[in-house]
Amino acid sequence: MRSAAFAVPGDLDTVTGGYLYEKRLLHGLREIGVPTRHIRLGGSFPDPTAADEAHARSALSAVPADVPLILDGFVFGALSPAALAAVSAPVIGMVHHPLAREEGLSPERRRTLYDTERANLHRADAVLVPSPHTRRILIAEYDADPRRITVARPGTDPVPAGTVGASEPGPPLILSVGIQHPRKGHDVLLRALALLDDVEFRAVIAGTEYDRSHTAELARLRDELGLADRVRLAGGIRDAERDRLARAASVFALATRYEGYGLVFDEALAHGLPIVSCRVGAVPDTVPADAGLLVSPEDPTAFAAGLRLLLTDPARRDAMAEAAARAGHGLPTWRDTAETARRVLEHVSPT
Repeated sequence: MRSAAFAVPGDLDTVTGGYLYEKRLLHGLREIGVPTRHIRLGGSFPDPTAADEAHARSALSAVPADVPLILDGFVFGALSPAALAAVSAPVIGMVHHPLAREEGLSPERRRTLYDTERANLHRADAVLVPSPHTRRILIAEYDADPRRITVARPGTDPVPAGTVGASEPGPPLILSVGIQHPRKGHDVLLRALALLDDVEFRAVIAGTEYDRSHTAELARLRDELGLADRVRLAGGIRDAERDRLARAASVFALATRYEGYGLVFDEALAHGLPIVSCRVGAVPDTVPADAGLLVSPEDPTAFAAGLRLLLTDPARRDAMAEAAARAGHGLPTWRDTAETARRVLEHVSPT
């Protein structure tokens, strides 16, 4: 195939799993010989301003009819069906998780997003999803054509030999990585940690700020629970610092309320970290049973019990760490992800 285009709103270097996936996919397609143009759209999606919607209409309708066009999930799920219908290029929708499943939506907004994404799924020539879980949802709840949906599991960078399982001496480090958004359940994690006052540990919660008020609430909750000396709210960190923390950690924990995939789980597996998380969304498909303890969401007591087991039973923790490392060793690479997407692009390309 000659070329492709990839439309993404805002800054491609935004530090979230979705943006990381799309940046690595864009670069991966170029690396395997698919010239892929990045179309930068306005950053207000999935709640586009009138100006950003107008710009998107113009930019997307200008893509030639013989150039497959991948649409970021925020754009694909929120762009008006009329605007998408005006696109002559073959459209590949990216759906990390349905936008209507996001936290904090009004019933009206949830319904609008559902109707929009459902209509756009029926218009798309193909759909890329990161997990079998998301594929099942689109088929069951959105009546999407299963023949058009391809799972392109996110890739993982290999971890250098000798660094897997190299936790530091001292109290076990619990590492949590996820944007400071209510869906990530950092508040649940903090409440769980407060129940471990008789157990030695230290914890780092790393993730970029999504909403200033939520970030302030997490800091207030940590201090209110008496965790200021044991838990660091690290905010956004560089890749090198995240990798250093992963090497030092003994356990990875994320009390998420929902995941369409969860890149951070693969990163934890690659570093040989046993995982404590929640039995929601794609997490059971992503975290192997012998490498993780999954509990019900919104349950600090159950989450604390999972953490307590790993923190107080070194033999169990070591066995789960070994299972995590084995699973991490078998994860796909970002080249594998790009090759999957390339096959989809070739399938929808005009002959």
